[in-house]
Amino acid sequence: MTRFDPPRRTLMGPGPSDVHQRVLDAMARPTIGHLDPAFVGLMDEICDLLRKTFRTDNALTFPVSGPGSVAMEACFVNLLEPGDTIIVCANGVFGGRMKQMAERAGATVVMVHSPWGRAVEIAAVERAIAEHPEARVLAFVHAETSTGARSDAETLARLAQQHDMLTIVDTVTSLGGIPLEVDGWGLDAVYSGTQKCLSCPPGLAPVTFSPRAVARVQERWTEVQSWFMDLRLVMGYWQGGTKRAYHHTAPINALYGLHEGLLMLHEIGLEQSWQRHVDAHQRLVAGLADLGLELLVPEAERLPQLNSVIVPDDIDEAAVRATLLNAHNLEIGAGLGDLAGKVWRIGLMGQCADDAHVDLCLGALSGALAAQRSEAAQTA
Repeated sequence: MTRFDPPRRTLMGPGPSDVHQRVLDAMARPTIGHLDPAFVGLMDEICDLLRKTFRTDNALTFPVSGPGSVAMEACFVNLLEPGDTIIVCANGVFGGRMKQMAERAGATVVMVHSPWGRAVEIAAVERAIAEHPEARVLAFVHAETSTGARSDAETLARLAQQHDMLTIVDTVTSLGGIPLEVDGWGLDAVYSGTQKCLSCPPGLAPVTFSPRAVARVQERWTEVQSWFMDLRLVMGYWQGGTKRAYHHTAPINALYGLHEGLLMLHEIGLEQSWQRHVDAHQRLVAGLADLGLELLVPEAERLPQLNSVIVPDDIDEAAVRATLLNAHNLEIGAGLGDLAGKVWRIGLMGQCADDAHVDLCLGALSGALAAQRSEAAQTA
């Protein structure tokens, strides 16, 4: 056996996205201890940078050691206790995952289903709240990665506040890519991932908790079902000042990479990053239209960074993805769940949100479609 040398791919699927060499170089720096004073200082800087990115002053803001699904579960197991009622909005795959996690925490789940490829229906949420005044939490996905739909987080949060409910919000695909105002919108438990618009490797998951959410955790009458994700324990490591309580051995080099990625984001500017994603999206949409391709999501509800493209009836979608990967080292994503075989998911996240990536994708896609149709015509 020999060492593993991965192929050099261009990652334009639903994540991970391309990682800048600066981030890779940062991760190769010497490993130090997870309680080393120098590392503790880095932890504080990461938390400050994440607060700027989430647009929040929340003291409890840090990266969970694990992928976005671990951060999702941390929010549910800390804010829910057996017997609680939660309203979960589902307009794609990840609303369904929320349901499973809430049920495992012992909660009663009220589902609000919206069509895949559309934003969460506000009126349906209003009805659910009216029918279930006992609900303590409202959970929804801001940017649904499985479809490319953006929901109105500000309005949903306002509804929750009016009925004294906490919010759990999935921002895995939105953080750094579209406007997200944790304090301005009054969001409570918000989680994300590093491998999307932050363009860092997967394995860390930024979270932020409002004072209301922290109070709910501290007032629990039952133990959090997960020791590793119990915020009352984690706080001692991420919020202990110069004297940190040992909780777990943090992924030190991965945190180097996250710090570098956040530095790069704020060198560009957060608002400028949001605009960069919009510009790349508009270029992609125009190019897709020239190829006769349409997007699944209505224009007003689209994510610029995740584009679900409807596969034409005469095209083998898997064969096109294979051609792009094998001939161009270009990865785009397949549809999930109800959309399997029906869409391609093209990501314009972080480092991929520029003209060069868009043009590469459009050129490769154009060639793959033409070749498949030519072959079909010859065998007809």
